[in-house]
Amino acid sequence: MERIRTGDFITIERHILHAQSAFPDASGTLTQLLYDIALAGKLIASRTTRAGLADIIGAAGCENVQGEEVQKLDIYAHNTIYKLTDHTGRLALMASEEEESIIPIPDRYPTGKYVLVFDPLDGSSNIGFNVSVGTIFAIYARRTKSGPGTLDDVLQPGSRIVAAGYLVYGSSTMLVYTAGHGVNGFTLDPTVGEFLLSHPNIRLPDPPKYYSVNQGYEKYWTDGIKRYTRWLQGEDGAPRSLSLRYIGSMVADVHRTLLGGGVFYYPADTRDPNKPEGKLRLLYEANPMAFVIEQAGGYGSTGRGPLRDVQPTGLHQRTPLFVGNEDLVRKAEEFIAEYDG
Repeated sequence: MERIRTGDFITIERHILHAQSAFPDASGTLTQLLYDIALAGKLIASRTTRAGLADIIGAAGCENVQGEEVQKLDIYAHNTIYKLTDHTGRLALMASEEEESIIPIPDRYPTGKYVLVFDPLDGSSNIGFNVSVGTIFAIYARRTKSGPGTLDDVLQPGSRIVAAGYLVYGSSTMLVYTAGHGVNGFTLDPTVGEFLLSHPNIRLPDPPKYYSVNQGYEKYWTDGIKRYTRWLQGEDGAPRSLSLRYIGSMVADVHRTLLGGGVFYYPADTRDPNKPEGKLRLLYEANPMAFVIEQAGGYGSTGRGPLRDVQPTGLHQRTPLFVGNEDLVRKAEEFIAEYDG
């Protein structure tokens, strides 16, 4: 196996191929699928960085299955990922936050052994404010043996993820991914059009620096969440206080948590007691991000237990989410158990 040395010029393609070489029985299909996603990221980045000039900023005049106003860039990102992967023979089917149902592979193309779920453009409502947005993805091995994929192939817990990651489109474009053996980050060099390894073997720093939450919703939180937040601020015997940082684009907020240490959380609130599940989507947002965080030494939780153990029951199921340094997330579970029952 080729040895990669510190200081080597490492493209994402070289890195993925190097990782594959550690598994003699690997077919290369997952490697190619990850590279498809990297290519999609390049195309999406080319549009997000010039959105205000390209007549693709703003609403598309319709709502998605979540009841949210669809942005023009949402449609572009969704279509880009779909068109780059539907014909390759690598996928059994796909599922997207923007589509109500599963996305089958067209009959004229072969089906493969993997399933791709994705949020094509997380935080797209922030585009008009020049705030970072991103793409989130997770890859599973299909459960069915052959033929067209089924809903059962998609509704798998986070513990069964094969690979996951995200792209963040900001002052630079980064792709962060893991195939279950550590987390690596790549920065797009626009002068050569390649993702280059910039953040090898990412681990959550300790001590952590930040907590990230929309504190504007505090009046809707349960007592456990309110007390936990005060603890993060240094009250109630906390060993340290963390600084609040919140952008409102999940990809950017979790990315900062990954690199700076801390905790990102989006709890359920009390505005609608009939919907205690929170806002974030289990399949498209929570599970992929929790998988990345855990591969970097952290922990992902619903606030009452490991997120990876939750069995999805619907494509657009929502969940509370706590991800970050393990001790901080475990502390959230303690406060919720003590004060919220």
